[in-house]
Amino acid sequence: MGMFDSINIAATGLSAQRLRLDVISNNIANANTTRNANGDGPYRRDRVVMTPINQRNVWRSPVYPRGLETGMGRGVKIERIEKDMSDFRLMYDPSHPDAIQIGNMKGYVRLPNVNIVEEMTDMISASRSYEANAQVIMGSRQMFTRTLEISRSA
Repeated sequence: MGMFDSINIAATGLSAQRLRLDVISNNIANANTTRNANGDGPYRRDRVVMTPINQRNVWRSPVYPRGLETGMGRGVKIERIEKDMSDFRLMYDPSHPDAIQIGNMKGYVRLPNVNIVEEMTDMISASRSYEANAQVIMGSRQMFTRTLEISRSA
């Protein structure tokens, strides 16, 4: 493992968790949006899907026995941001401008499928992951600094 690999891996985690926090905050901000930008229904919750960075495409050197492979992990990447296709919540409010006007659901308003409790739980998880990755970077920095101090005194 190279000297800066741990920092690079933690940096991918920082970027991914920052984007996850942005998506969660957007979901919370739109928790009561009954009409999206297209005007065709309520806001749908977004979800971030992360995957490990693919290790299989690593170039292998014919000179070195293990090639240039530097370890098991290479970090995380955002695969996609997808819409949560779960059902919308319903609330009876016939005076609401977006209330259903005909059929057996008359008077009901379709609300976004955003659950604030779930979003707050995801936000805590993302912020803790962000903090853990930041601690990895700080720990690596302290190890490098200590290594330089030892090499100077030797």
